[in-house]
Amino acid sequence: MPASAPAPSPTRRALTTRAVWLRAAKLGLPVGLVQVALNQGDHWLHHEITTGLVLKSILSPLLSFSIAFVSAVATHAGTSDSISSS
Repeated sequence: MPASAPAPSPTRRALTTRAVWLRAAKLGLPVGLVQVALNQGDHWLHHEITTGLVLKSILSPLLSFSIAFVSAVATHAGTSDSISSS
């Protein structure tokens, strides 16, 4: 008799859920872009473009997306875990 694979953990299921990725994108990317506009906007407007400025402008939205993604995964995993245990 073949052994069945163990059920994926709630966190693993959350990582593959489209809603988690969309929620992170909808919340994290706009916040990151606003941060770039507020923190580096003056430099962009005055054409004071450096490697550091470009890196900061790329990393700010990525960091905000990452924070929103971790939050969405934790929320989804906690919700699905409490549903499956009841």
